[in-house]
Amino acid sequence: MRNIIAITGLVIALAGCSTDGGGTTGAIDIGPGIRPIPGSITYRGQPRTKLTKSPIGSVVPHEFRNELGQRVEENYIIQPDRSLKLVSRRVFRDPFGLDD
Repeated sequence: MRNIIAITGLVIALAGCSTDGGGTTGAIDIGPGIRPIPGSITYRGQPRTKLTKSPIGSVVPHEFRNELGQRVEENYIIQPDRSLKLVSRRVFRDPFGLDD
């Protein structure tokens, strides 16, 4: 029974991941419910300034390099209270830095 639960959890976790065959090696998409990492806009909480001119529901893209030097692309959605909700992240894992 314990093995079935472990395998089911692994299948669910891997179902949310996909590789990008578009010229980058090992780009991974991660879905909703992900936590901010260092470099994310909301890593240390919501930003002090609010996006007052952007419509609610707008997508805010953000790109940065993580602590391993990998390029990271994140998308946020503006919530009704003007906070940002992290909804997707893509980490480009090209070992030679050719994914730029």
